[in-house]
Amino acid sequence: MDTTTSLIKFNDEGICNFCVENDRIKASFNFKDRGHLKSNFDKLISEIKERGANEKYDSLIGISGGFDSTYVTYIAKKNGLRPLLVHFDNGWNTNEATLNINNIVKNSGFDLYTYVINWEQFKDLQIAYFKASVIDIEVPTDQLIFAALYDVAKKYNIKSILTGENVYTETIMPRDWAFEHKLDYTNLVNIHKAYGKSKLVNFPKLSLSYQQKLTRLGFKKYSLITYCPFNYHELVNEMNDVFGWKNPEDKHFESVFTRFYQGYILPKKFNVDKRKVHYSNLINSGFLTRDEAFDKMKNPPYSLQMQNEDLEYILKKWDMSLEEFEVIMKKPEVNHDVFGYDKESKFEKLIEYLKLVYKFKIAYPLGIEKRPVS
Repeated sequence: MDTTTSLIKFNDEGICNFCVENDRIKASFNFKDRGHLKSNFDKLISEIKERGANEKYDSLIGISGGFDSTYVTYIAKKNGLRPLLVHFDNGWNTNEATLNINNIVKNSGFDLYTYVINWEQFKDLQIAYFKASVIDIEVPTDQLIFAALYDVAKKYNIKSILTGENVYTETIMPRDWAFEHKLDYTNLVNIHKAYGKSKLVNFPKLSLSYQQKLTRLGFKKYSLITYCPFNYHELVNEMNDVFGWKNPEDKHFESVFTRFYQGYILPKKFNVDKRKVHYSNLINSGFLTRDEAFDKMKNPPYSLQMQNEDLEYILKKWDMSLEEFEVIMKKPEVNHDVFGYDKESKFEKLIEYLKLVYKFKIAYPLGIEKRPVS
């Protein structure tokens, strides 16, 4: 990490606040005591099985074809869970992601539910975010994925939702590099009202009040990866052997749009290279050295030829001219805060604060949600 994030600070030893916070969070899980982690993991597995004992599916997993969701599926298979796999299709899958999903379904034996969003409306929402010039253009995907998951969970009465969130690959993320309130429905609606052209009809909705209602009804999120032995490189090979899964080139590159957003829009428009986040997490977890990361950073986020191909493809799908795209790329960044929040966002901030105070000890076992990141 470096000063391209305005929130970085260094202590007297030259260690930045992100590394300090990373170490603190991991220490709160007592990583050195594998027996302690295994005991907590076993309790969560037993709880999930008990909660879904009388249902066709005891859990639900959102799968994208990427590493994290594939590993959750692998954990579920190894521990005798009966999940329904749900894929949120927003029209941007790479061919590799589609192949990964098909292989996971075939080799796991789990059922798959594909949630297809209305493309014209979703396109209009994505373009509205781009025109708004806010940094987190992935909010529509991130928010609607969880909204769709809860819709399917309600349909099949599945109370346990298994996520790929974990402390190994997702602890470090500067707040100025992504929208802090990704699941804030008011912010999404206001951005669309300002820059969208069509109405959002029969769209999955996940307001804060609705999230709280779902919690009261017994729906609960579980982040199991943190409690499992984790060797990134070994797991990549294991999941290839078990599922025939191929690792995408970089984190979240199972989506054409996410690949282009992370590898083209963020660096050129916002001076943000998310590889710094992804590599920093792997460095802190011991799966990459700083020298290796610096060598990777000498290259562009992905090949210039593929960037140009993605640009052409996205402009065609968005029905946007290159001239209009370039004008928007030159617009200055606009803070998400300009578009407002849910009226209960102060309560939400309190929950986030309490998580920090209690060092995340209550976050995973009690299902208090940790925000997903792009």
